[in-house]
Amino acid sequence: MTSEDDRRESSEKASGSDRRERHASSDGDASGEGRLPGVPDGPGTDHSDVSGPEAHGDHGHSHDDHAHGGHDHGDAAESTDEGCGCGGSCGCGGHGDERTADSVEAVADGGAEAANVSSDGELDDLEFTEPAEGKSQDVEDGRPDEIVNPPEGAQPGTPSYSIRREMNDIETPDDKTWFMELDEAVIDEGRCIQCGTCVASCPSDSIGIGDDGLPELVKMCTGCSMCWDFCPRGGLRYERQWKITGGDDNVSGAGDPITEFSARVEDDWREGSQDGGVVTAVLISLLEAGEIDGALIATESDDEPWKAESFLATTPEELIANTGTIYNQTMALGNLGLDQWEHKLPDEDPEDLSLALVGTPCEIEGIRALQDFEWEYGGQEAGVRAVDYTIALMCTKNFNYHRLIGEQIREQRGIDPEEIGKMDVLHGELMAWDREGEMILQEDVEHFHDAALKGCDECADFTGYCADLTVGSVGSSDEYSSVIVRTEQGLDAWELTEEALDYHDLEDRSAVGKLQGWDKKKAFDSLERPFDPDAPRFIEYADHAENYGTELNPHEAGH
Repeated sequence: MTSEDDRRESSEKASGSDRRERHASSDGDASGEGRLPGVPDGPGTDHSDVSGPEAHGDHGHSHDDHAHGGHDHGDAAESTDEGCGCGGSCGCGGHGDERTADSVEAVADGGAEAANVSSDGELDDLEFTEPAEGKSQDVEDGRPDEIVNPPEGAQPGTPSYSIRREMNDIETPDDKTWFMELDEAVIDEGRCIQCGTCVASCPSDSIGIGDDGLPELVKMCTGCSMCWDFCPRGGLRYERQWKITGGDDNVSGAGDPITEFSARVEDDWREGSQDGGVVTAVLISLLEAGEIDGALIATESDDEPWKAESFLATTPEELIANTGTIYNQTMALGNLGLDQWEHKLPDEDPEDLSLALVGTPCEIEGIRALQDFEWEYGGQEAGVRAVDYTIALMCTKNFNYHRLIGEQIREQRGIDPEEIGKMDVLHGELMAWDREGEMILQEDVEHFHDAALKGCDECADFTGYCADLTVGSVGSSDEYSSVIVRTEQGLDAWELTEEALDYHDLEDRSAVGKLQGWDKKKAFDSLERPFDPDAPRFIEYADHAENYGTELNPHEAGH
């Protein structure tokens, strides 16, 4: 006896064999010319080789689907003498001329057959749009990731990280921190100081620099926590880093320096430099002595006047051409990837390279913390390890380029940035001179507070506690730079340079100490967390969120 399953299996095998024969002979069989899979050829055509499942294949239906439409396959087979047993709506052609206009209309309204096929199996006229030549398809002027004309009721788009919990009920441990936490607590809150430490720390190169100069996610975040841990406004307790770098005495006053000087360069090129030109002189001395292969400094953008960009100087001429200070950040540590500078560096093992880094105190805190660990830092690894000399610029605050130059100086004060030859912040005032040396701006720096980076208010590191050398103007007379030597490495750099300098003991140590004290008080008033040089170096995100009121697990809250 043959069971129902056996008969079905035999029928399916026969049907599959028929299909294989049709495909094999379609190119040379005139009777198959113009035939579409699953579409009858019209009255009088032999359809014995067209099976039910094949007819429905393009629509994704099986016979079981149609059972829900009110057709009982068993009853149909019993009540029809010559029917195919499919209930009359399968399109197999086994019903002969019994198909009516109503059945064709039903097919056109969503039945099993193609809507553009007439009752006699002929194709209706089709219209084709010729593709445009020489240009891309016009899909409106929206965002490139927007779906044009989505179906009604559809909500296209990438789901948020909350889908993880919905799918598998996984809860993220509090100590696993993602870039979204850094984004939530620091970047979106306007507290980012644009040091670039998060970019340098990412082992998967998932963080880049956006057009707005802020960190942004460019690849999938792995949740390694490192961008959070090393951020001086996030997980890095920067005052603890002072102590780790310089010892127990490096947390009070202006720190614990080896020695301090007021100095200036006597060469003619100093005229275009900031104060005494000491930073440039030190870098030239290191370069000419073969101690470094280059120095990561700031240069002025070719496109936007007084906008700072990172630049690797590898010659004395490049260093002299870029003297002076530009009052906005460059995301310096995010530009330590050596690939972008390979055309300027000697063709040798990256492990043998030596670089100097000039930056703000927060940038020096960041590079010191990164170098304290043997973790891999992706594309920035070789650059991080190559930094052998660090020079911090005394700093109470830095500025957002567009708010300072565009809004405050150009729009509100009517000064064309192209006309500015030099800028300085000295004695609590922001000053600017034109290219002929005439002063065109002199105002209390607090008048520009709205242009300052909000995160600078939380910084207590005016004098760069973690640097080898600190250089600024406070504590010295005009045309001299104040120099604080903090480490043995800094002392070596100073001794290479001192012959080219006019220098003497620092003129006013109290001025440096007073401004450092003011800077600390400002930071204590702004910090929402405890200031504690003896606490652990890294702050858990959960602890930070408790102090600052930010979202826990923002990636699961649709951030």
